Amino acid sequence: MSAMVKSKGGRRLRRFLLMMILGGLVYAAAVIGAIHIGGAIDTAEDADVIIVLGAGLRADGRPGWALTRRARRAADLWHADVAPYVLCTGAQAEGFPRSEAAACREILMGAGLPDAAILMEESSRSTEENAIYSRRLMDELGLRRAVLVSDSYHLLRAGWIFQRRGLAAFSSPIPASRIRYPLFYPYSLLREFAALHWQLLKEVFNIPITHLAGL
Repeated sequence: MSAMVKSKGGRRLRRFLLMMILGGLVYAAAVIGAIHIGGAIDTAEDADVIIVLGAGLRADGRPGWALTRRARRAADLWHADVAPYVLCTGAQAEGFPRSEAAACREILMGAGLPDAAILMEESSRSTEENAIYSRRLMDELGLRRAVLVSDSYHLLRAGWIFQRRGLAAFSSPIPASRIRYPLFYPYSLLREFAALHWQLLKEVFNIPITHLAGL
């Protein structure tokens, strides 16, 4: 009799664990789907500034592919008269010869933007710090509305963070099809899944950390 009870208890436990695993997979698929679909929606409108969210440089200081495509998208928006200014963001990482913002500026000037149209924010090391320091600079200059430019996988979280920091931010995403390496996009979706939950944890528990390596 006791063996039968144990057998039933074991089956229930396995069933419960299977349901938990399936539920977790469904949840993860739903969130990743929202990151993929929601981030790809272009909501750009006329604004005061176009903000290029920073991305890593190559070891010699040249802009990587992510920063290059973001800066070029911002240049296209500027030439289309979406906003009079483009704000380059991103600090100088340890061991690199210049900031992400400086590399962004070089691309913009190569695309025909005058120096007077380019604003610089060289303090941020994360998306949240992009929002913090961009808000500061915008307040100083009396700018109110911004268009965020980044890869599509990044913009759901970025838009949420900028809105939480009190900025009226629209989005102009780089589509997934523009990413050169096929495996990079699914990796980026998984990374954003983790980063989104870290941001939620920070909000719930009021954790005063604005930069975390890898996120």
